[in-house]
Amino acid sequence: MAAQATAPAEAQDTNAHIDPAAQVADAGFVPVQTRSERPRSFEPDDFGVPSGREVNWKHTPTARVKPLFAVAAQNDGVTYETLSGAEYISAPLAAGTAPRGEFFVPEDLVAAVAWQGSSEGLHVRIPRETEVSEPVVISIAGQGAERRADAHIVIEALEHSAATVVLRHSGSAQYAQNVEIIARAGSRLSVISVQQWEDDAVHAASHQARVDADAQLKHFVVTFGGGVVRVNPNLELSGNGSEGRMYGLSYADAGQHFESQVYLHHKGAHTVGDVLYKGALQGESAHSVWIGDVLIGPDATATDSYEANRNLVLTEGARADSIPNLEIQTGDILGAGHASATGRFDDEQLFYLQARGITEEEARRLVVLGFLSDIVQRLGIPALEAELLVAVEVELAAVNA
Repeated sequence: MAAQATAPAEAQDTNAHIDPAAQVADAGFVPVQTRSERPRSFEPDDFGVPSGREVNWKHTPTARVKPLFAVAAQNDGVTYETLSGAEYISAPLAAGTAPRGEFFVPEDLVAAVAWQGSSEGLHVRIPRETEVSEPVVISIAGQGAERRADAHIVIEALEHSAATVVLRHSGSAQYAQNVEIIARAGSRLSVISVQQWEDDAVHAASHQARVDADAQLKHFVVTFGGGVVRVNPNLELSGNGSEGRMYGLSYADAGQHFESQVYLHHKGAHTVGDVLYKGALQGESAHSVWIGDVLIGPDATATDSYEANRNLVLTEGARADSIPNLEIQTGDILGAGHASATGRFDDEQLFYLQARGITEEEARRLVVLGFLSDIVQRLGIPALEAELLVAVEVELAAVNA
């Protein structure tokens, strides 16, 4: 269990909630600002119930996520079906059974709830030196807006293996989820999490990944549906020569809240990191949140890292929050940088297209498709790429109706 900060005596005498992501200093109680300093624990009680003022919850509609703050009584909110690659599903993992918990330690209340509430964890295991030609696809189907579920999923690529694993979410549920990803030495792994929930679904997930020496991980978060979807990936490049590429794609509609707090930790030397999240928003109260944290540790020499977030706001009333952060603890790097941009249509692009006889509606469609297809084309699964482009077309048809 992670050690927790202790509140000062004057705070202990009140009923005020104390942010567990904080530390005591001589000047008083100071909130923890960097992702690497956040406390971790398997016990939900160590975190307390978020008030919405905590650094890692202040952008989240906590009232809508509240059903996920306690362990599910029935844990029957979703069903699982392996659509392809069933031979790579191993026996379920109880807490304390390796490799469950080899790397994953919860860093917020929902992750601790999911850990405690999932008595058996789904285990996807790619054998050593095995190259899987077709994606391993797991359907996670919600069984109703009022039904709860907790889950812990372990995706493990053994040494020098290669595979793509797709988690497809649909239907409606209140779903607390942990995904633990281990890419062992020399492996090549892609993990794609697709959220196509109904509009009343609530989904909060913590993805934690470790990439060992000379291994490569591509991690995708693709969100097109759900009422509140908060998928927070945490990727550690622990081994020398490891690579991690984190991509995100979202399209938020009226009343939807899509959020990702991304953490990339360069720990080994000669590591390469690339983070690119893109989102489109339309409709009243459509809201996206992206917080990107990159830490280049003291031993991560000769590192090359870059993170960026781009958002395209299509209508009035939509809002995108974008916060990039970069922390460097060594002077010996190849390069590091970050960027963030949120804006509306580029009038010059529209003018250019319209001047060539393209209608304004078609011009807007082409601009949005061009903006988002950059991420879609990186998936490497033609059928899924085509499906997502159709989903973008459906969203555009709604805004142009």
